[in-house]
Amino acid sequence: MNLIIDVGNTQVKVALMEQGEIVFLKSFSTLNAGSMEEILSTYLPHKAIVSVVGNFQPEILSYLSQKLMVHVLGSKSKLPLKNTYETPLTLGYDRIAVAVGAITLYPNQNVLVVDCGTAITYDVVTSDEIYLGGGISPGISLRFKSLNDYTAKLPLLSISNTFSLIGRNTNDCILSGVLNGVVAEVDAYIEKFNLIYSNSRVVLTGGDSSFFVDKLKNSIFVNPNLIYTGLNRILELNAE
Repeated sequence: MNLIIDVGNTQVKVALMEQGEIVFLKSFSTLNAGSMEEILSTYLPHKAIVSVVGNFQPEILSYLSQKLMVHVLGSKSKLPLKNTYETPLTLGYDRIAVAVGAITLYPNQNVLVVDCGTAITYDVVTSDEIYLGGGISPGISLRFKSLNDYTAKLPLLSISNTFSLIGRNTNDCILSGVLNGVVAEVDAYIEKFNLIYSNSRVVLTGGDSSFFVDKLKNSIFVNPNLIYTGLNRILELNAE
């Protein structure tokens, strides 16, 4: 059994995987030794991978290293794909992980992964397992927050599945602008990707992926846990 720790911008997510399947998944605002001790004693993982995008307490890593083999995803990690990103040291490990997840679950296809979280990231990996790059834009919650932070009177709203094109009050206008705007953005990116690549697949992942399920014109697959598949494969490759 493998322990997967994904340290994101706002949460730390912990998964346990056995034979490629998730048997435990939980999100933490902060992770402490007590939580880790409970997980380790319950599931008895043999090895672990840690992917850090946000802030992570070094004492947790030290604690884990005393208990089992730990691989920290980094620039020297072995990957099952060719990375042609021009600035690989600036590439977020979450983006690499979802790309590896894509080639693991959808081999021999050109895949666009749209990761809908704090940021919306677009990542393209080709059928011959070459990572090309993609795009980064603000996530849905970040768009709402920016309107509240950088204006004097606009309120802070959150995702809603009920919104119209034409708002008749300020709240509805914010919902219309943010939500119609983000749907149009994602749809447009997918359309352009599909024009360039045949034998293609589009996969949405991340915490906000379910929002888009019935709102996009383009055909998509949704796999909210794609990153854990990718991290698990990277762990196995580096543990050999």
